[in-house]
Amino acid sequence: MRAVLCHEWGAPDSLSIDEVVSPIVGQGQVKIRVRAAALNFADILMVGGTYQEKPAFPFSPGMEIAGEIIEIGEGVNGFKTGDRVMSFINWGGFAEEAIAGVSDLMIIPDALDFDTAAAFPIAYGTAHMGLIDKARLKKGESLIVHGASGGVGLAAIDIGKAVGANVIAVTSGEDKIAAVVKQGANHVIDYKDGDVKDQIKALLPRGGEVYFDPVGGDSFDASLRSAAPGARILVVGFAGGVVPQIPANILMVKNVTAIGFYWGGHRKFAPEAVQASFRELQAWVAEGRLSLCDVMVFDLDQAAEAMNTMKSRHSVGKIVLKI
Repeated sequence: MRAVLCHEWGAPDSLSIDEVVSPIVGQGQVKIRVRAAALNFADILMVGGTYQEKPAFPFSPGMEIAGEIIEIGEGVNGFKTGDRVMSFINWGGFAEEAIAGVSDLMIIPDALDFDTAAAFPIAYGTAHMGLIDKARLKKGESLIVHGASGGVGLAAIDIGKAVGANVIAVTSGEDKIAAVVKQGANHVIDYKDGDVKDQIKALLPRGGEVYFDPVGGDSFDASLRSAAPGARILVVGFAGGVVPQIPANILMVKNVTAIGFYWGGHRKFAPEAVQASFRELQAWVAEGRLSLCDVMVFDLDQAAEAMNTMKSRHSVGKIVLKI
């Protein structure tokens, strides 16, 4: 089979596409014929050697996959060969075949094609668990989404609209603004048009009630200083490159709650919560409550180009390799 391989730490252009042996399925695992694999910024970090996990060389990046089960290991129940599944894995997704643990498998709803399904687990898992379970977003509340045109940002807009929130998207650029409007945002703030805090206050004089922040840095500061009394700020990442230092006095005076949320960690210490979240997401997809996100599609041979596109931040939504 073919796979994108990393032989040494470096830039995406250092990757090669090689013929490798098919992976061996173990107990509690399945082998998947990969039809599509989604990119995440963590893939770039892993290839560069700066991610918290460092696989042994050579390895294939790729943490999200969608395809069909072609082999089942011992101890696997509830799945069969031929099932269309999507999964989050540690690495190994940029290949024609991959191994996934049964606890990380989800049946693909009929409404999702493989490209859309590959881009679904991390973005929608983060947005749904974060906003519903952690931030307790309710119908009629205001939701401010930073980094709104990224994959997880678009998913947060989608979840917010499904709940019935008043969604305010923060982004910039004609294509990115068009994407968040298509996704259903009620209002758009262009962060290049002035202070984001002031723009939020102009729309919401009392302040925002729930904030979804995958950016950090100045975005977190704008959230904290525009927050309504009792607001919840959900911290899900630092794509802007700056980890904010939170002034606890403002949290106290405004009765604001800052919530840290790393979806990937729940796979280890709360897998049942992840599965419950996906059961609800599958139901929402079946009911037509979600708009779902458009994806940018590249071929497997274009893996380096796809990763460089993500690295340059010129992409809108998720990037997917069709395999």
